[in-house]
Amino acid sequence: MCGRTACTLAADQLRRACAYRDRQGRSREPEWRDGDHDKYKPSFNRSPHSNSPVLVSRKHFDKDAETSEPVLTAMRWGLVPSWFKESDPLKMQYHTSNCRSDGMMQKKSYKEPLMRGQRCVVLADGFFEWQKREGEKQPYFIHFPQTLEKEEVDGEEWNGRRLLTMAGLFDCWRSPSGGEELYTHTIITVSASKAMDWVHERMPAILDGEEAVRKWLDYAEVPVSEAIKLIHPTECIALYPVSTLVNNSRNNSLECIKPITLEVKKEAKPSASSKLLKNWLQNPSPKKEDAGSPMPVKVETKKRAGLMHMWLQKSVEPLAKKPHKT
Repeated sequence: MCGRTACTLAADQLRRACAYRDRQGRSREPEWRDGDHDKYKPSFNRSPHSNSPVLVSRKHFDKDAETSEPVLTAMRWGLVPSWFKESDPLKMQYHTSNCRSDGMMQKKSYKEPLMRGQRCVVLADGFFEWQKREGEKQPYFIHFPQTLEKEEVDGEEWNGRRLLTMAGLFDCWRSPSGGEELYTHTIITVSASKAMDWVHERMPAILDGEEAVRKWLDYAEVPVSEAIKLIHPTECIALYPVSTLVNNSRNNSLECIKPITLEVKKEAKPSASSKLLKNWLQNPSPKKEDAGSPMPVKVETKKRAGLMHMWLQKSVEPLAKKPHKT
């Protein structure tokens, strides 16, 4: 699954980070959909029901645009189907922040947007996942491997961090009583790859590279039967442990994504007496050389059990008080 992400770039930086090549090979930056520039807010710890930066085909909003032309939008995380009849989207009785790839064609909430070409790409620096570790949950931050260390320089081609691009679906809902349209999205998940299955069994369907992103968004040129071939686990990720500060969605600071070093719990060293006891219990008693048969096994075992019981009692019971002399 994917229940928490981080996207810390400013709105204008996101445009540069999402630069692409058009059909003529020219480098272009996607525009923000009207009003969405202000709806988006950077976050170190983004949870469902908040606005996430999302790429979609411009043709969903402009009939004259090409389906290959992307546009940036801010959509609420957690898909609300267009057919939902309640007046408040929070009244939904089930979670739609994630969509399992093996259920996309079975569930109406996801099948209808998929068949209508309402495919999107959810953008993030990375996402968080929790590993069960010694009775606790240790969070990890998962992202694309970064090969460039330079930060962005004004006026130059983007050379900052590479954004994680996750496949998703979106829908448009309007309250039965009217009001503004609400665009929402879900992140498609698949079985985890070997790169992270030791942390969690599920992961987002990650689109690796500009061509994969283009194909997922271009619903006119790339039909559903071809697009779903892009939905599979990927090994092209990196991850590291982070502070449990991220466990609380109200915490939103750089500390949420900073790497930490996990403490290695040292095993208690056995004492000399415990070593002696272990050897005594494991090693057989030496056979007597004098005449007569050795002690029967049952008798020997019973004798040892009795001695062990006495030894344990002496180690945990208080000493009996000696009577005072009169």
